[in-house]
Amino acid sequence: MGPQPKRKHSKGRRDRRRAHDALTGANLTACQNCGQMCLPHTVCPKCGHYRSREVIEIEKEKKKS
Repeated sequence: MGPQPKRKHSKGRRDRRRAHDALTGANLTACQNCGQMCLPHTVCPKCGHYRSREVIEIEKEKKKS
């Protein structure tokens, strides 16, 4: 069996170790074509444009009548 800790680590020491574990929000930018927020350097999932050019043709949803 491996070595075991001799004493309990304090709450402050535990929390200092976890100081860099916080999640950060996604860095979103506005699409130049439609204004939808999307990840930078990726094709817009709403309109299919990347750097003002259509890369993917997106089909529009049909309304059910």
